[in-house]
Amino acid sequence: MYTLLYGLYKYMVQKDEFCVLILGLDNAGKTTYLEAAKTKFTKNYKEMHPSKITTTVGLNIGKIDVAGIRLNFWDLGGQVELQSLWDKYYAESHALIYIVDTSDRERIPDSKETFDKMISSESLTGVPLLVLANKQDIPDCMGVRDVKPIFNKNAHLIGRRDCMVMPVSALNGDGINEGIMWLVDCIKRNIDIRPPRDQDNT
Repeated sequence: MYTLLYGLYKYMVQKDEFCVLILGLDNAGKTTYLEAAKTKFTKNYKEMHPSKITTTVGLNIGKIDVAGIRLNFWDLGGQVELQSLWDKYYAESHALIYIVDTSDRERIPDSKETFDKMISSESLTGVPLLVLANKQDIPDCMGVRDVKPIFNKNAHLIGRRDCMVMPVSALNGDGINEGIMWLVDCIKRNIDIRPPRDQDNT
């Protein structure tokens, strides 16, 4: 009887789980963004102070429950030598967040080249894409109007997937909610193509 009740309880409370990749060059603000998302959507979560956030070597994992589903974030290191590991995660992902450091104009071409290589992977075909123009809190940063045309140059690689470019400041939290809710809507629309993770394998 206990097993039956526990099984019913688990069925009632468990949420569909989806995996979201957070990609971008090193120092783009990926881990800061993940911390801001966890702070916004997780009750009583104690945010890590920005001064304590260090360069990601490998993988940071975080999760939030929102709109009846669970998002598992995989924040991957952006150094050149770590980018070769990204494609190991593509097939299991349900959405992509690509973060651009809009305060570092010199590295925009590198970011665009990395983006094009990533988005051309067949394993990511049809996966919703959120491009975040980060560090909007820094004076003289590039705005969305500047960033969008650069990353749209190879629109054929983006294809027919859901795609959005949004301004954000991971440091002060501006734009976090809007981006996450947009992703949730896209993930739910895309559920026939990319169903939730198998609960027994998580």
